[in-house]
Amino acid sequence: MTQRITRINPARLHPTPGYHHVTVVEAGRTAHLAGQCPLDADGNLVGPGSLEAQVDRIVENALIALAAVDAGPQDVIRSVVYVRSDDRDDLGAVWQRLTSSALAPAFTSASTLLGVTRLGFAGQLAEVDLTAALPG
Repeated sequence: MTQRITRINPARLHPTPGYHHVTVVEAGRTAHLAGQCPLDADGNLVGPGSLEAQVDRIVENALIALAAVDAGPQDVIRSVVYVRSDDRDDLGAVWQRLTSSALAPAFTSASTLLGVTRLGFAGQLAEVDLTAALPG
């Protein structure tokens, strides 16, 4: 069976900076990844105070999690990005770093970018939640 993922931007909706308003998966299994955090393999926070270092670790962790289910960034059908900030520049910087990373194809699907006041780990500045359609 060939996996079918269709990404759509309806003409009557606003243009996007790379993501699509709608992602359709025809059939098959999905993987729902836990929020990927900037933690190393021992559970230690990476890059205290650095959005860039934390995003880089999140990308690394997300790629590992996707590979564990034989998926890659191109298989992601939904993403939610959390940034501990109310500064639009911080949100934009995280989005830019993600969409310039090895995980970039994940953010062409339906995506949401949120500024939040707190995340689960002390010092955590960002988190990425992904859903992937598993290859058939």
